[in-house]
Amino acid sequence: MAVSFRIMRVLIGATSLSLAQLGCDNPGMSEISTPAPRIGFVSLGCPKALTDSELILTQLSAEGYQTSKTFEGADLVIVNTCGFIDDAVKESLDTIGEALAVNGKVVVTGCLGAKTVPGSAASDGGDAQNLVKSLHPSVLAVTGPHATQEVMDAVHQHCPKPHDPFLDLIPGAFGEAGLKLTPRHYAYLKISEGCNHRCTFCIIPSMRGDLVSRPIGDVLKEARALFEGGVKELLVISQDTSAYGVDVKYRTGFWDGRPVRTRMFELVQALSELAEPHGAWVRLHYVYPYPSVDEIVPLMAQGKVLPYLDVPLQHSHPDVLRRMKRPASGEKNLERIARWREICPELVIRSTFIAGFPGETEQEFEHLLDFVREARIDRAGCFAYSPVEGATANELPGMLPAELREERRARFMKVAEEVSTEKLRQRVGATMQVLVDSAPALGRRGGVGRSYADAPEIDGIVQLLPPEKISKQLKVGEFTRARIVGTQGHDLIALPI
Repeated sequence: MAVSFRIMRVLIGATSLSLAQLGCDNPGMSEISTPAPRIGFVSLGCPKALTDSELILTQLSAEGYQTSKTFEGADLVIVNTCGFIDDAVKESLDTIGEALAVNGKVVVTGCLGAKTVPGSAASDGGDAQNLVKSLHPSVLAVTGPHATQEVMDAVHQHCPKPHDPFLDLIPGAFGEAGLKLTPRHYAYLKISEGCNHRCTFCIIPSMRGDLVSRPIGDVLKEARALFEGGVKELLVISQDTSAYGVDVKYRTGFWDGRPVRTRMFELVQALSELAEPHGAWVRLHYVYPYPSVDEIVPLMAQGKVLPYLDVPLQHSHPDVLRRMKRPASGEKNLERIARWREICPELVIRSTFIAGFPGETEQEFEHLLDFVREARIDRAGCFAYSPVEGATANELPGMLPAELREERRARFMKVAEEVSTEKLRQRVGATMQVLVDSAPALGRRGGVGRSYADAPEIDGIVQLLPPEKISKQLKVGEFTRARIVGTQGHDLIALPI
């Protein structure tokens, strides 16, 4: 499935997904006379928000808190929000309201927590009014994203639990990598926070701040813990993966006693070395098309990392890109993509685009459609321009009617799907490595997996048929070889061999 923006909803406490199901049973807890406080947890938004949730849950578990399967059974509820587009804001506010109505004790964190009410700043320069607090004044605390300690401070204040080092453990975690909310065979690795760009349609820098790269030693330490814990696919994420290390001027860090530069190429090279003994995949997301990416593609051709790039192009026409204040030159993207594919013919490119940006003419939109056809984008998503509160693009002249924006989005997706399905049909007859995500009855009835061309939740899947050999089994989290026998929409159909 090709989508333009992913809103992930993970409820820890409001559904049956609990720390116990993540392998976090702690038999010793039943022997404590006073039960540990129980926390309900809802995680909304993108994978970057999910990694924030994982950090908070790891700390909660380390301090002995448990999770609740329902809001009613929780002593306090944490809602990690998303504030990027209007639909995400609405879902976040609705979830906060639901948690307040059912439980009453709610701590809010995430991107929406950083938003303020437009025009609410005091005339004397005082602080603007927080949006969440203005709509839900009874919440206990509100923080922005990437604020584990602030969230824990609020939890300690409203739901205290004395720390007992003999009882408070983190069972089921990936060692130094902590708890993960994804299935155990894949995990997200966040390498930086924030963004230095000021794209006119985006408000993320106002919520997450400027680029802050994690120390390369810490990133590699977490990656090793994940691979050693059984992760078979590591998805590298950030706001701008290509800019990793820019903020620290690519300074030299240390890993296993040797110097390593804080730079994308050295990071990817080191991750590939860590992944190789485990036969694991490394997948790169949010890669801006800078010239520096040219260094990475040969590593893909050599099989060091997956030949897959998630490149947020957003548009193709130079004038639209200038109005967007995009950091990469649209005129050179076709040339750059062609050069990448010369180096690595198996390269799969996924991207997202905006249709109906303010001032977009029919000619500029047709330019975008021609670009998608010529660039042969494997996986493309698109959303109609949304006038997100606080985006400077809203002040540009030529705001298009909502109906026209949606009409152009639909036209874009029709072209994108034609390109994608044609490329999928070319895979029929090929044999591919597939990572198994689901395999009822050990795959005797078939299963679901993904090839190197499919990132979880945003791309297609490989529908695995029942194996012809009775002895052939499929196991979740393991790889299988499969022969592609057909296509269905954005998905492949394959026979395990």
